Amino acid sequence: MAGLLKEISAMVRQFGSAPTLAEMPRRTLQDKGIAGPTSAHTIEEIHTPLNLAYVTFTTGTSAFQNIVGITFEELPERIKASQKALAMAGLKQGDTVVVTYPPLVNVFSGQALKESGLTWKFLLRSSRDAFLAALYEEQPAAVVGESSFLRAALEDAVHLGVAEELPQGLVLLAAGTPLDLELIPVAKKVLGAAVHDLYGCQEFGWAALDGIPLREDIELVPFRNRAGNEMYEMVVGGIPTGDSFPVSPSGHVCNREGTVITYRRERTYPEYEVVVKETPVSSKVTVDRAARSILRIKGRVVKVAPDVRTGAACTRLELIPDAVQGTAGAPAVITGPVKTKLFDDLVRAQLDYQQNGKADPVWKKRS
Repeated sequence: MAGLLKEISAMVRQFGSAPTLAEMPRRTLQDKGIAGPTSAHTIEEIHTPLNLAYVTFTTGTSAFQNIVGITFEELPERIKASQKALAMAGLKQGDTVVVTYPPLVNVFSGQALKESGLTWKFLLRSSRDAFLAALYEEQPAAVVGESSFLRAALEDAVHLGVAEELPQGLVLLAAGTPLDLELIPVAKKVLGAAVHDLYGCQEFGWAALDGIPLREDIELVPFRNRAGNEMYEMVVGGIPTGDSFPVSPSGHVCNREGTVITYRRERTYPEYEVVVKETPVSSKVTVDRAARSILRIKGRVVKVAPDVRTGAACTRLELIPDAVQGTAGAPAVITGPVKTKLFDDLVRAQLDYQQNGKADPVWKKRS
């Protein structure tokens, strides 16, 4: 028997149906297109599930940075929205873009930038002087970064007397936090630059540029905030973002055709819960599993009605204010297939996962 075990030991070293650590596929920062410095993170290797295209994190502007999972099924719409934003901002194939905060690439997905024919580069260090050095050395066509950081760096350039050495006619895509309106005149004066207000989040990708929605499945749900003002919750594919905005016919400061005033963002209070009332899926169990997955990877509460109708022509979702927090009202109804695209893509990801489960025999609960 010992001889047989020796043969087995030799065999597993040479080949097998499961990989060794060295044989496992690896997705590096370089592969994700975010291999740049940031003082807000530590680089850590993790085991990423095969059913996720990649893992990222919320930016942490209002709370802890939380893990976000991006499924393969949602990538096409995410990429389309990113390419639409880049085209609207006037970027073209062959342009170089400086990204000041590497994780912002995850909101595009590196694939969107590649398919747009763009080259993107990062700062040597996450600092304002490194940003000015990158402008001088790279001569980019565009910059993606947080607006207050960009404004402060350009004001530094004026104080240092180096503004005239910087490239002119750039496109600045202000992203990650609400637009600092003081950036607009500073960018015009120092760089002759056009500023665009790019709104989105790690969970759902880019959703609006200069107040113009970037996806067909965006719905604006009206409600009154605590001050009594009319606001609109931005809902992507049937899932609330948790962000609300005024809507104004006078238009966005960066583009009068955009009516969603994204630089006056407020966190929605109380947040909506999503209830699935109808689904094309034949099994309630599958929708239940998808709802739990959405909570885990997107941080959004989705519940399935006990009397949910399965096998329906399209998805029907109800967005219900949180009565526990003191606000009760009629639910907003989101009906597919167009307006529930993201939700349906996430359900499809659950279906694909069920059909192509873990192939790791040491993980199986039954064998």
